[in-house]
Amino acid sequence: MICIIQRVKEGRIFIKNLCYSEIKYGLVVFCGISKFDDFRDLEWMVDKIINLRIFENSQGKFDLSLKDINGEVLIVSQFTLLGDASKGRRPDFSLAMEKEGALKYYEHFVSVFKKKYVEEKVKTGVFQADMLVEIHNDGPVTIVIDSSRR
Repeated sequence: MICIIQRVKEGRIFIKNLCYSEIKYGLVVFCGISKFDDFRDLEWMVDKIINLRIFENSQGKFDLSLKDINGEVLIVSQFTLLGDASKGRRPDFSLAMEKEGALKYYEHFVSVFKKKYVEEKVKTGVFQADMLVEIHNDGPVTIVIDSSRR
């Protein structure tokens, strides 16, 4: 599983020009699910994200986690994170999990996030929908986490 974590002042998802979900201060999480992932990867990733210290303390140092700041989370499914563009000019998505399995894993990822964090603070997009994601990246702070490297 690959996740791109962006610290944001706010984030929104629009579907068909309508605001579907939005958050204020917190994290936007883009997640791509590999055909090699299992539920342990999802559990590990949720714990990693919730406890990742990328928010600044009063001295301006990265020392606070999502839990510490009581932030919000916007989770966006994005299979293109598994795209391999090392050869040719068109990305190869063969490492991405097929859509039925990916939907199951995505829903489980969101479910685990809601159980381990604060359910009301976890928002999502729509799996496989054409979405416009509006992000006000704070910092900018962007972190890539790959569960295959743990």
